[in-house]
Amino acid sequence: MALIKSLFKLKKSKKEEGKEETKKIIVKEAPTPKGVGVPISPEASVGKKIEQPKETSKASLVAEEAVVSPPVSTSTKKSDKKFESANAESRAAYVPLQNARPMASHPMVKIMENTKNPPEEGDLVLGPVIEIDKSKLFIDLGPFGTGIIYGREFRNASDIIKKINVGDNITAKVVERENEDGYVELSLKEARQALIWNSAEEAIRNKTLLELPVKEANKGGLILEWQGIPGFVPASQLKTEHYPRVLDGDKDKILIELQKLVGKNLQVIIISASPKEGKLIFSEKGPEQQGKGEIVEKYKVGDIVEGEITGIVDFGAFVKVEEGLEGLVHISEMDWGLVENPRMLFKVGEKVKAQVIEVKGDKISLSIKVLKENPWVAAGKKYKKGDTVDGVVIKHNKHGALVSIEEGVAGLNHISEFGTEKALKDALELGKKYSFKITLFEPTEQRMTLSHKEPEKTEAKE
Repeated sequence: MALIKSLFKLKKSKKEEGKEETKKIIVKEAPTPKGVGVPISPEASVGKKIEQPKETSKASLVAEEAVVSPPVSTSTKKSDKKFESANAESRAAYVPLQNARPMASHPMVKIMENTKNPPEEGDLVLGPVIEIDKSKLFIDLGPFGTGIIYGREFRNASDIIKKINVGDNITAKVVERENEDGYVELSLKEARQALIWNSAEEAIRNKTLLELPVKEANKGGLILEWQGIPGFVPASQLKTEHYPRVLDGDKDKILIELQKLVGKNLQVIIISASPKEGKLIFSEKGPEQQGKGEIVEKYKVGDIVEGEITGIVDFGAFVKVEEGLEGLVHISEMDWGLVENPRMLFKVGEKVKAQVIEVKGDKISLSIKVLKENPWVAAGKKYKKGDTVDGVVIKHNKHGALVSIEEGVAGLNHISEFGTEKALKDALELGKKYSFKITLFEPTEQRMTLSHKEPEKTEAKE
């Protein structure tokens, strides 16, 4: 009986061994159906080596089933279709290893596809606040971990943090990608500055009009402040009504005029922003005035224009020729006669005609007197050198006495004839008429010199 059992075991063992061998051969020789392979992990998309799972895959189960199932001929197309049909689900879930690609339907793949590159130092990040304590603030950065604001950055932004609550979405700037504790170190104050500079660039593009108070003035312009950043308005960028109208560009006088604007609000636009220098440049001129140069190009010397007097200063008057363009009528171009005070001749709002006598850069100079008859033309026919004439003293200066012999025609009696200024004023009083001899007469150049002593000598001889 024992012998029979031994023979039975041996037979059974050989049978199982043959079965196992057949199984191995079938698995080895059976071609993997197209589309059958191993599951693709998210690691496949980042180039990591993928090892075949040790656990029994769905494909291997199909192969095992083929061993224990009744024999089927592999030569018929019908059986091929049956095999492919049986593994349709496998083809949807698996791909050949050599053609491994992420599965779009897999949730992890979607997360990876939607995830941007990790933030670098200097980048701005946005996330909800998840915790705030006395010295730290934590922000959820999603797949990039947790951001932290602490230490000096926490103290520097304490005024901002006081207004923040858990759950608020805030923007911060990355100062370190990963510290020793594994957190992304952030700065709230630097982020705020970055956002301000971004806003400044946007304001430049959109030509946003801002109303800001004047903080200070210097000889070059005005100091303003926007979002805590100091800015400068060059005097050349001020509107006409605020431009310091000072003769010969005297800087001390310019400063006096500009100081009058301190405390007042100006409507300005940002025309330049420099984060590195921490400075802004403003302009009070609107976009239409920025093209002033193009307006000036329309005019040339000799053109006759008509405009309105918008301002009167000691050295002349400003005339608005058209929108965005004003011209200066210097005191010497107001009249052929001596003009001591422009305000005695003209008033603001008065309409006048003038001629363009100079175009320089984005400025034009005007003359009102050239449109009047030149009295020197008639005087050239009437007087000559050596003539004795009567004249009225109209002004004293360091060079001598200015004497008018008729309206618009005046000459100088030099101080050297009297020695001192006192002697000159004693001899020739303002507003009185005296006799003079013409010692130089050039009507085309509008030049004439006189001598008061020459007539006196002549009279003494007689």
